[in-house]
Formats: sequence, structure tokens, C-alpha cells
Amino acid sequence: MHPVTAGVTVFTTSAAVLVLEILAGRLLAPFVGESLETYTGIIGVVLAGIAVGSWQGGRLADRVDPRRLLAPEILLGGALALAVVPIVTALGAALQGGGPVAIVLLTTAGFFAPAAVLSAVTPTVIKIQLADLDETGQVVGRLSALSTAGAILGTFLTGFVLVGTFATSDIALGIGIALLAGGALAWWRLGPRGDRRLPATAAVAVLAAALTAAANPACDHESRYYCAQIIEDPERDSGRTLILDALPHSYVDLDDEAHLEFDYMRMFGDVLAVAAPPDEPLDTLHLGGGALSLPRYLDATRPGSTSRVLEIDPMLEQLAVAELGYEPTSGIEVVTGDARLALEDEPDDAYDVVVGDTFAGLAVPWHLTTREVAGEVSRTLTDDGLYTVNLIDRPPMDFAHAKAATLASVFTHVTVLGPPERLRGAEGGNLVLVASDAPLDRAGLEDAIAAREGDEVVLADAAVDELAAEGVVLRDDFAPVDQLITPYAR
Repeated sequence: MHPVTAGVTVFTTSAAVLVLEILAGRLLAPFVGESLETYTGIIGVVLAGIAVGSWQGGRLADRVDPRRLLAPEILLGGALALAVVPIVTALGAALQGGGPVAIVLLTTAGFFAPAAVLSAVTPTVIKIQLADLDETGQVVGRLSALSTAGAILGTFLTGFVLVGTFATSDIALGIGIALLAGGALAWWRLGPRGDRRLPATAAVAVLAAALTAAANPACDHESRYYCAQIIEDPERDSGRTLILDALPHSYVDLDDEAHLEFDYMRMFGDVLAVAAPPDEPLDTLHLGGGALSLPRYLDATRPGSTSRVLEIDPMLEQLAVAELGYEPTSGIEVVTGDARLALEDEPDDAYDVVVGDTFAGLAVPWHLTTREVAGEVSRTLTDDGLYTVNLIDRPPMDFAHAKAATLASVFTHVTVLGPPERLRGAEGGNLVLVASDAPLDRAGLEDAIAAREGDEVVLADAAVDELAAEGVVLRDDFAPVDQLITPYAR
């Protein structure tokens, strides 16, 4: 085996392992969400596969002629890569929302085997190349370095290029086909003629490819950031729900943009009701846009209002236009980019209200939860401006306590809205927090809730101080949002 061929082989198979690892986050997201927990499970399982494959691949190469092993390993790796999409799609529905156990089980079912088999290639190639013991260090070092370089390229290529250009299932299909082609070439060059394993492996590969092509991924639209579905409301003909990964993100009534379906959106509406007299327009900044439900609500209920939306995914505005009845208007401006970075460019004293409604899975992206971000928001608000934030938490509500403490470290007044059971920590769900330097119209807020017959209560002053006292202030160097929502260590 020529040294160049050996290098290309370990480079490409290692790249394939990391391509699959990056794809795992996108494939699992519709079923278990996209969070630190998801990536922790993926990285752990794939590393376990790499370790087992490297160990057992080297052990097998010492017992069997490695020239007979190489082609079957690459072919089997290709077949297993093709099986990833149908396996995850078939098992995902049964494991949906199952937390860390579901993440590990789903990742293991889909990705452990291909990672292990493809990782066995490097020790097999090293064994083939070791013709002289005096060159052992050089051979092992060179091939190990090329294997690592392939993994790096696979990571960068997938994250920066492939996921933003092709559907995840198409990338998996392409990787599988490329590996099968490489395995067939290796079999032709190294394998014994007439080996009966070739037809059997080919049959498995064809079946896996057919299943991949036929698999029905859980998303209708896929971007660099989200797997998106749009679901019709069976109880409201004009209602549409935007699902991003595993979480309903936005609801739009195509016939009535003033309709707010989700409870937390209604609480946002209550906050907007007391931000200014009913006939006055508002200048608002939105961290996160989704289907632009709240900017469209403002446009419908407070004519003349302006909404500047910082949204990381350009696909969402495109979906809003194409399928969710949004007609671009001069009152709504969508700026594509990470809200944290874009916030730094916003002017001082410019907005009456800043709305925080950004989610990755069940959690707000951690870098938008910190005291530093609250300080930037405060800078953009007018003297009597409001910063209102949506969050999701579950008992014992550690994240809610931390968020209250964080906002209280920057703003003079913090108010919390939510159902009584949720505020007591008896159930999980959405809460809305409001921070300001001027006193909030609590009575007006309670009247707005009562007018729509809501059951939410308003906590302020000493009650919020008690919540904040139980929380840690989130900072850029310490914001364990995922762990606060799911405190397994406790």
C-alpha cells in the first residue's frame, strides 16, 4: 500500500467520523432538542466509539491479515453511515423528550457503530505500513497526524459549509456513498478475488442507502441553525405553529395578527399594554424573531410602532413570508445575526421596550442570559423603558431565580409574571420577567391580565427579592443555564 494512499485513507475515514458527529446534533434536535446536554451526549458516545474502534481495530489487525480487513471496514463504515438517518428517524419518536437517557440511547443507536468501525481503519492501515520496525515511530506519527487533520477538516467543512448548503440526510447519504466507493476501490486493490463477503456487504449498503433515501426526516425545512416544521392548528383553520427542533416557537393566526395563542406571548402583550398609553406607538427591539408574531401583533394593535428584530436565522423570515402570511412592512426591520453581537451596535436610549425571546431547545442561549447582556439592554432603553424576557424552567426553578437575581443586579425594579403553581415551583413552564429603572404599573398589568381572563399573577418588590435571593447572578464567565434547568447534580 503506497504511503500516499495510506494517508488519504486515514484522512478521509477520520473526516467522515467527525462529519457524522456534527450531523448528529442536527439529526437529534427534532427529538431531544439542541442543548449542552445534547452535544455532551453526542461527544461522549462518539469518543467512546472512536476509542473502542481504535483498540479493537488494532487488536484485530494483529490477528488477521490487515490487507483483508481494510476494505470490509471501509465498506461496513459506509453502510453504517447510510443507516444513521433511518435509525434516528425510526427511534427518535419513541425517545422524544426523554432527557439525557434518550440522548445517549439515540446517539448510541445511530452513531456508535459507524464511529467505531471507521476508527478501526487507522490502526489497520498503520499495521499495513509497518514494514520496518526502525520506522515505527515515523509511520505511527504520520498516520496519526493525518487522521487528526482529517477529523479537523471534517469538523470545519461540516459546520461552516455542508450544513448550510445541503440537507442533513443528503450529507449522510453522500458520506456513505463516498465510503462505499472507497471501500470498493480498496477491495479491488487489496482484497482477494471472489471473496464472498463483498456481495453481502454490498447488499447491506444498498439496503441502507434505500432506507436513507426513503426516510422521512422530522423537519420540513432545514437551515444551519434549525430543523423547522409548520403545523396547522386542528381547532383553528387559520392557525399555524412554527416548530423549531423539538419546541413550538411561534404561533400565527393568518387571519388575525392581533391573536396571541401562547400563554407567554399573552403575558408579553400585557407588558406592552402598560408600556405606554393604548393609542401611542412603541419603539421596540426584539432579541429573537421566530415567525415575527409579536412584531406583527404590535403592528396590528399599535399602528406606527417600530420593531427591530435581531434574528440569527434568515430562514425564519423567509418562512414567515412564504408560509405564515407575513407581508414585509416598513414598521418591522429584521437584522440577521447573533443577537449578542448585534446588540452592541444598537444606539443608546432608543427603545421603549426590549423583548428577549430567544431559545435553543428548552434553554435561552447562555450568552444572552448574563448580567453583561442586561447592561447592554439597559443602555439601549429610554429612562422609563422596559426589558421583558421569556424563560422556560422546571422545579425547583433555579434558572428563574438566577434570572431574577441577574436582572436585579442591573435594574432597579424586577417583576415576574406566571401562573401561581409555576411561581411556587410546583410545575414547569414559561415565566415572563420585566426589568426597568422606572416603577412598573403593577395595577395596570393586573388589569390587563384580568381583562383577558388570565390566571397569571404578578410578583414584585419583596416577593421578587425573595426569588432573587435564592439565585446566582449569571455572568459571562459563569452562566450554567442548562444545568440550572436540569439540576442532575442535585
